Amino acid sequence: MRIAKLTFLSILLISLSGLFGGCYKKEKTIVKILVRDVNNLAVSSATVKLIAVPSPGQPPSEPNNYFPRTAKSNSSGVAEFDLTDVYKSGSAGVAVLNIEATTPNGASGQGIVKAEQEKTVLEVVYVQ
Repeated sequence: MRIAKLTFLSILLISLSGLFGGCYKKEKTIVKILVRDVNNLAVSSATVKLIAVPSPGQPPSEPNNYFPRTAKSNSSGVAEFDLTDVYKSGSAGVAVLNIEATTPNGASGQGIVKAEQEKTVLEVVYVQ
């Protein structure tokens, strides 16, 4: 009887620890780039590219397997990138990325954005 009770309690504890240990829900890692022109107006249909650049003195690293990424800005001038697949739980940061934006009429602009794990980051790029 005592062995049966101990076995039951052990199985119950293992089951509960698996439930509570596996409940961590990773939030999305999002980068939004707002493209604006010289008049500070939103630019739709701009092509926005995120490019990973290794730190000085470092060989190309894992994020370069995921980049470059390209998206078009919407009617509000925002191009959105979901980088959740790049971020690994427990790592220190995601990436510092170069931004290149080009409008349909050929205007262009550049910038830098730091993607932060499990957060939404917004960066503005001006094209001229």
